[in-house]
Amino acid sequence: MKLPRFSYGIVVLATGFTMTLVGYAIRNTFTVFYPVIVDDFSWTRGGTAIMYSLTMLCYGLVAPLAGGLTDRINPKIVFSIGGLVVGGGIALCSQAQSIWHFYLFYGVMVAVGLSLIGFTPLSSLITHWFEHRKAQVFGLLGAGFGVSLVTAPIFQYLISSYGWRNAYIIIGATASLIIIPACLIFIKRSPSQVALMAEHDTPVEGKDSDGHTISTPRIPDWSVRTALRTRTYWLLLLVSFCNAGFAQGTLIAHQVYYLRDIGLDPMTAASIFSVFGVSFVAGTISSGLSDRLGRVPVFLPGSVIAIVSILFLFTAGNSHTLVMPIMFAIFAGLGLGITPPTCFASVADCFHGRNYGSIQGTAILATALGASIGPWLAGFLHDVTGSYRIPFALVMVSIAAAAVFMWMAKPERGAAPR
Repeated sequence: MKLPRFSYGIVVLATGFTMTLVGYAIRNTFTVFYPVIVDDFSWTRGGTAIMYSLTMLCYGLVAPLAGGLTDRINPKIVFSIGGLVVGGGIALCSQAQSIWHFYLFYGVMVAVGLSLIGFTPLSSLITHWFEHRKAQVFGLLGAGFGVSLVTAPIFQYLISSYGWRNAYIIIGATASLIIIPACLIFIKRSPSQVALMAEHDTPVEGKDSDGHTISTPRIPDWSVRTALRTRTYWLLLLVSFCNAGFAQGTLIAHQVYYLRDIGLDPMTAASIFSVFGVSFVAGTISSGLSDRLGRVPVFLPGSVIAIVSILFLFTAGNSHTLVMPIMFAIFAGLGLGITPPTCFASVADCFHGRNYGSIQGTAILATALGASIGPWLAGFLHDVTGSYRIPFALVMVSIAAAAVFMWMAKPERGAAPR
């Protein structure tokens, strides 16, 4: 019996959630492996953090291509290749002997694999199943990212029990064995996407004022090029760079190391990172409120909450309890969970169409550029100053700047080529 469209959309969304959880858990292993690798090889924090910055940069560069591939060829093929590459890349980290090995296996292979199974191709596929409530859909996908943060204690347990090299092998093999069968069995295009692709290739014929036959597309057809001609798109790219990129990337990469610096043991630090993940899930789900209240009215309070979280982080070093670190994790997760899905839903609102995957992929590229700069810069500044105070202050500035850019964009008004 054939499932109704909406019902099978739930299946595809659940599969996308699972792929998001597993795929981004692979990338987020960095925050737990980072201190271990630095200690084992006696490398600097800045130099080691380049592996995270590099994976974010490569992820972003491949994202528009991944979105375009999903728009045009069988997504089962794209996702299966991605699952194999991301799992294989993290497993190969177990064989690393030099820092460039991590740059290649984690920085490049994991990034390419994750791009092929990540937010860009999944959002391109799933939004066609759900023509309305885009923020809610993005929020549920983002919740998969948030749950991936909760896996930190599991990774710490694997490192403590089996060593970091064996932990990498276990994680990589498990990821591929989950992702590849899931996408082969459950992933399919929506009827509306199939119709949209066919409609694009079937022009509507008509007559001009002189009686000549003309053909025009049936739907507005945004492309990356035409989107880049609008002020709205550029502002949303800046929002992505500052908020989901620089701010979120820096906090994810360095918060466990910071918590260890102020005296917490590795498992406690990883557990607080999990609190951040749980709160992040709550934030992403809450971003669905922007479908009813508007994008800007939800984005701005989320930004304020995220900024307040950094104040808790500043005082955590002088606290002799876990209250301040936990308060930081709750507020940071909630604020940084609300804002990115709201921004990405704004991109979908203004530029949805046949080439949406490439357009959203370019927004992800902006995110990745910010996330590639933030972690490296934070590590470098810590090496120079011996403190995270300046990097975390820059995070506050970045979140505030994103809020201003979002207010200027006013995505509810849509976008028109200039």
